[in-house]
Amino acid sequence: MSAKDLRSKLRLLLLAPLALALTGCAKVSGLGFEEGLSSVNDISLSLWSWSWIAAGVVGVFTLILILWPAVFHRASASKGEFPKQTQYNVPVEIAYTIIPFIIVAVLFYFTAVKETKIVEKTTTYAHEITVEGIQWSWQFGYPEAGPKAVLTGTPANPPTMVVPLGEKVRYTITSNDVVHGFWIPAFMIQMQNLPGVTNSLEFTANKLGTYPGRCNILCGRNHAQMLFTVKVVTPSEYKAYLETLKASNA
Repeated sequence: MSAKDLRSKLRLLLLAPLALALTGCAKVSGLGFEEGLSSVNDISLSLWSWSWIAAGVVGVFTLILILWPAVFHRASASKGEFPKQTQYNVPVEIAYTIIPFIIVAVLFYFTAVKETKIVEKTTTYAHEITVEGIQWSWQFGYPEAGPKAVLTGTPANPPTMVVPLGEKVRYTITSNDVVHGFWIPAFMIQMQNLPGVTNSLEFTANKLGTYPGRCNILCGRNHAQMLFTVKVVTPSEYKAYLETLKASNA
């Protein structure tokens, strides 16, 4: 194989990953998350997907910049060549300062826009559930069923949080000891449970099923056992569940 053929194949090898990344832009997948599971997914999934695509394109381009001089501009030891030494290149230095700044600024802008929309408080929520983190489990309260309608889990017996399908719920998030993290991965939801601080989050679950949740902030010895399950039921089943809680705490 001639040197010219070798260089052609190497160019193709270097450019193939970039072409693959760009063709993936034609249809953005969930990249690990299912579409439509919650109202938060609907808001943040596009940001998540395009952030990964941007990272992939930048990574491939950086790899090409690293490999290109190593492959096509290496010195020939047999000829005793020594590559030309360049101390600086002002246009290149300006470019690799401005381009990353633009990328970060764009990501920051869209992140701020999406986050503002996700944490927005409204008066249109249909239900309220309280979420209190405790070492090392969860307490889920249902104010509609009365002040005593509170489910307390343990590391050995994680609780189940029942939520209605297609109806907005406000989650009031607190902690009675240390910092915890209320995290439902499938719903792309995470908010901290802070001692002495009341946070709130509103979202709608859009698909029936059960989904795992956990604490994602190290909170002590049994942090890994701080689990819970989210069960999405129909509105009629949710209403019946509230009635059951009322009856059991009467």
